[in-house]
Amino acid sequence: MRIPVKPLAAYPWALRPFFWNQERKYGAVLKPGLLWARVPKLFSAVAILYGVLDRNSSPLSPVLRSLVTVRVSQINWCRFCVDINSSTLAKRSGSMEKVEKMDQWETSHLFDEKEKVALEYTETVTYSDRQVTDELMARLKVHYEDDEIVELTGLIAFQNLSSKFNSALDVPPQGFCALPDKPNGNRQT
Repeated sequence: MRIPVKPLAAYPWALRPFFWNQERKYGAVLKPGLLWARVPKLFSAVAILYGVLDRNSSPLSPVLRSLVTVRVSQINWCRFCVDINSSTLAKRSGSMEKVEKMDQWETSHLFDEKEKVALEYTETVTYSDRQVTDELMARLKVHYEDDEIVELTGLIAFQNLSSKFNSALDVPPQGFCALPDKPNGNRQT
């Protein structure tokens, strides 16, 4: 990592419940959380936004949210994000199949049309050389209501923020998921 994390005792007491919750949920305190927490107000804002986007009452299914976060993480070369989001996707979908076929989402039978158009939209929003077209929006609206599209766009934007932050600071994976082999045969870690 390009910026060191502080010892847990060095963070304000007000943030420690977040870390305890991470340890309970993931079995470890997340390194990105420790980095964001170097600026406590920034950490709080990011944590609240994440909580809103990943709430149980979200109009987007948990599997779809995970598909989106994994794909954005892959595009932005965030090793930590691919690790944790792939683990979450595997838990939410009940297997590693979608994780293993993510690079083939356009042609794989594992992804339905609703997921495919969301992933196409995810890529279009994430890649800076692409623009959302009226045609893509029309195809998205076949499957999603306007409020769902706003939430989907917010999730994509948040994951871009998170994965670019972690990638820039070279946050390593924490071993949440045994990732599939890359096309060149190297195992992702």
